Amino acid sequence: MGFEDPRPIVLGVVGDSAAGKTTITRGLVRLLGEENVNHIATDDYHRYDRRQRAERGITPLHPDCNHLDIMTQHLGLIRTGEPILKPVYQHSDGTFGPPEYVAPKRFAVVEGLLGYHTSSLCGCYDVRVYLAPPEDLRRKWKVRRDCSRRGYTTDQVLEELDRREPDSAEFIRPQESRADLVVSFMPHDGGDADVMDAELVLREGLPHPDLSQITGNGEGITVIERRRERHLCIPGHIGRERAEEIEAIVWEKMRFASHLRTERLGEFTVGTDLRRSNSLAIVQVLILYHLVTAKASVALGGGRARATQGSGGASSPSSGAGEPAARGATR
Repeated sequence: MGFEDPRPIVLGVVGDSAAGKTTITRGLVRLLGEENVNHIATDDYHRYDRRQRAERGITPLHPDCNHLDIMTQHLGLIRTGEPILKPVYQHSDGTFGPPEYVAPKRFAVVEGLLGYHTSSLCGCYDVRVYLAPPEDLRRKWKVRRDCSRRGYTTDQVLEELDRREPDSAEFIRPQESRADLVVSFMPHDGGDADVMDAELVLREGLPHPDLSQITGNGEGITVIERRRERHLCIPGHIGRERAEEIEAIVWEKMRFASHLRTERLGEFTVGTDLRRSNSLAIVQVLILYHLVTAKASVALGGGRARATQGSGGASSPSSGAGEPAARGATR
């Protein structure tokens, strides 16, 4: 990719079940090239299989149901360029398969439920994204996914959602405060279920690109400043031409990665149908901006991808004294 590779750049994508993590990460992995990316799902670090969870009355959202210590150790090793022997959880039948040898690549995309639960885990990432769709939309997505791909009935999925809600409220949603970027997709007023408005919350801690060029022009894209946060609102009905103009502006700010440009940003599937969302494409290119600029910064010897440490919403309200050094340093 034209970079020296002192260590991988690690992206975290955290959100509740069926929040859209795979939709976001699949496009980024495809863009960066699968040969350049370790794509790690933290579900692999479940402590119990599906039958054991049912016997114990515990959900996979609870920290006690996951080997967070091993997850932290493994992400730390990946960040420093060391291989791991990763466990494998099989969603098809809820059991564990043989462990997988993972050799670090140029990037690591890590998605899951509890990736920011502790300060030590937060320290493993260069970029932290949290997905926060409206709860009623997430429930619809989960019913659609689990019924079509995992063999559940609608009643089973809804019952499980209700059972998981206390753990979602206690353990999953509070992680939003630790993210650098919070992404919320929501239905557009036009009534088309596949046309999604997007809102991005950009927090201090990462050097976000200048967004002044991408607002206006009659398409309703706005940037609102709120204390230490910027809120970028992208309407789902934004036209392809305008979306490509915005993407081009962001690409111009990372000309050293121009070889990655593709028209496949924003693609997603509904069942077996391949579709495209212009708002999703803009979100993906903004996340990509942070990955490639972090890579360039580290490759040039900066050692850290963050502009500041422990500032704004990106830091944890319960961060320990050692967190800032862990988050920025090359270990």
